[in-house]
This record gives sequence, structure tokens and C-alpha cells, in this order.
Amino acid sequence: MSGMLEGKSALITGGGGGIGRATALAFAREGARLAIADYSEQAAAETVALVNAAGGQAMSLSGDVTDSSHVQAMVAAVVAAYGRIDCAYNNAGIAGYQVGAAGKLTHEWSDDAFDRMIGVNLKGVWLCMKHELPQMIAQGGGTIVNTGSIAGLVGLYTSSAYVAAKHGVLGLTKTAALEYAGNNIRVNAVCPGYIETKMTEDTMKRRGAELMAKVPVGRMGKPEEIAEMVLWLSSDRATYVTGACYNVDGGYMAI
Repeated sequence: MSGMLEGKSALITGGGGGIGRATALAFAREGARLAIADYSEQAAAETVALVNAAGGQAMSLSGDVTDSSHVQAMVAAVVAAYGRIDCAYNNAGIAGYQVGAAGKLTHEWSDDAFDRMIGVNLKGVWLCMKHELPQMIAQGGGTIVNTGSIAGLVGLYTSSAYVAAKHGVLGLTKTAALEYAGNNIRVNAVCPGYIETKMTEDTMKRRGAELMAKVPVGRMGKPEEIAEMVLWLSSDRATYVTGACYNVDGGYMAI
């Protein structure tokens, strides 16, 4: 039996760890040829090594998703290697602690912290789509999945710029889905809850017990559980799904 992404090529940004790495391994398991992009060249290379060790095929890329020329070069490199981009997972993102804003209220964020958060988590997603979409139009179709968050659906304490960015990602996702449905391009988003990654370590140290009390299943999610949703959305099993934002949150949004 062939894999869900057999013969397809995929670009994953933020693929150097966490959800991105788990998704790369899931995609490889299902037959995709991969391009793993990350701000950290070493992290991308480590994911590629894991994919190759598991019998998959992958190449590593590095660059800044806030720089249009970098993103354009990433897309061009994938097309040069594989001829097309069937699946794009725009996953690169940062958390508040990475811009010095951990635990800060809205008025306490610095201008630089706010701009960096919006730049990576929102503009970065838009730039990826900006360069992926023309290629997908030219080749006759494709799939895009963007990493949203439960923060794209509700407000979260001390996370103002992150919340703003993720709300924006869901808006971009829905609009692009409408605009490119006629080009055989599906655009969806996955909205993780609290997942066991480096990005959540700071928050969990400060407020873990409080937050887990709001999750009906009573635990954090695993990166692999998000990867399975991204895989399905990217596959031909989801051909009638576009413009959707799927929660994978242990029931958090059901409360």
C-alpha cells in the first residue's frame, strides 16, 4: 500500500524541531520527498538526518522567513531539487520568551518585541504563501497548511502580540482558501493547544498547573499528534477541505 503522500514533494518551515520535525518524520513515513527549512541550519540538518535514517529523502534549507528574498530562495531550491511543491507546511514561529516578552501584559511589550513577533509569526506565513502560491498555480495545484494556534481563536493572558499574529494567520488562511480554490489549491490551518515543545517550556514553568486545569484530557499534547492532522490536511484524503482551522487541543476550546 502506498503512503498518503507517495511521490509528492513538501516544504516544511520551522522543521528543525518540535511540531515541524514531527511532521517531517510523518510526511517521510508516508512517502513524501522533503525540504526542511529552519532559521537554524544545524537544526534543519538534524531533522534531515533523522528522515534519512528512517529511509526517507530530505534536503535542508536555512533562512529567515521575514526576508522575502530568503523565502523566494527556499521555494526556488525545492523546485530545483524536486520539480514542484505539492505540499507546504508554513510552521516557523516564535514565542514570547524569545523576544523578551514572557509574562508581560499588553502595555509592557516593547516595540521591537511586538514587531519581531508579528514579523515571524504573521508576515513570515504571508511571505511563504506569497512565494509558494505562484508555483502551485503554475503546476496545477497544491496544498498549504499554516500553523495557527488556539491563540488564533481566543485571547490568552500575557500573549498579546502572539495572539494578534495567530488571529492574523487564520485570517490569511481563510482568505487564501477563497482566492485560490479555483486553482486547485487548498489552504488550511492547524490550531495546536499546549504541546510539549521548547516553545511552551517557559509558559508551563510559570503557569503549567493553571493551564492544564483547563484542558479536559488533562495533559499536554505531543508534536506527533499535531503532525497527524497536518498530514491528513496535506493528503488526498482531505480533498474537500479548504479554509478550515482545525483545533488539536485536548478539548481546550470546548470549554
